[in-house]
Amino acid sequence: MLSLFCAPLQGFTDAAFRIAHAKFSGGISAYYTPFLRLEKGKIRPKDLRDLEWDLQTKKDFPYHLIPQIIAKDAFEFRSLVEQILPLGFSEIDLNAGCPFPMQTKSGRGAGLLLHPENFFEILDAMEEFPQVQFSIKMRLGENSESEIFEILPRLNVSNLSQITLHPRLGIDEYHGEIRLDAFQRFYENCSRPMVLNGDIFTAEKIRECAEKFPKLKGVMLGRGLLRNPNLAREYAENFTGKTAETLFKMHAEIFAQYKMRYQGDAQILEKIRPFWAYADLPKKMAKKIAKAKTLAEYENCLIAIGEL
Repeated sequence: MLSLFCAPLQGFTDAAFRIAHAKFSGGISAYYTPFLRLEKGKIRPKDLRDLEWDLQTKKDFPYHLIPQIIAKDAFEFRSLVEQILPLGFSEIDLNAGCPFPMQTKSGRGAGLLLHPENFFEILDAMEEFPQVQFSIKMRLGENSESEIFEILPRLNVSNLSQITLHPRLGIDEYHGEIRLDAFQRFYENCSRPMVLNGDIFTAEKIRECAEKFPKLKGVMLGRGLLRNPNLAREYAENFTGKTAETLFKMHAEIFAQYKMRYQGDAQILEKIRPFWAYADLPKKMAKKIAKAKTLAEYENCLIAIGEL
């Protein structure tokens, strides 16, 4: 049975989502935070607040949480790790896969693979923190598949607990088919435990991955879990509950938290709208949610969704 992980998706899988999913569905071995980054030498305050929200909840409702960080060099890496350790974490994930230009052009995310010297320095810096179990989430490269194969020998002699590979290039973003041939070649030559991420939307697809890649440690679910929060349980437990029912339970929890933590209709709506981005809604309904300008208008949309 493969381990199932919740992908870190900016704007989607924040603390409110992670908590609600763990409460009302589950089946996830570990939830990863969207990447924490430095801002003026400190972890960006909004990211830290979100992480602290998890920590407050975990006291009464435990679930496995792993913070992810993004860094362009060993200096940024050390700074982030040193600020996270006092929070009590012993596992940290490095983002070497973010495809968005704001990060890649700065040598972070998938852009880090264009600078192998910086990447190797970060791997060396990991050894300075023996109390931490490090993992990495990455792409095949920023511009070429050759980028990941150039660093594979170094990855093979690292102490990484696992490598999560999304088999696209950074420049692909989320377009086109995933490059399974390249994943297969990497998988066959990688000595570290591996996790597959990308375009996994059904329990049957998870089973296909397990059959095709028998040494695979697990799969990471992103958009598939947003579309169907019961996906992990459907694979692990043959769960047959209704997706809509779980979505509404999660939404109620998340919406209540946002109304307590944020102020003003516009701010709350900005936070809650992404919840429906991958749900199977009629286009007309999705447009109404996008156009809602007040909480009253949005709540009328919820009533209409419940009647579908």
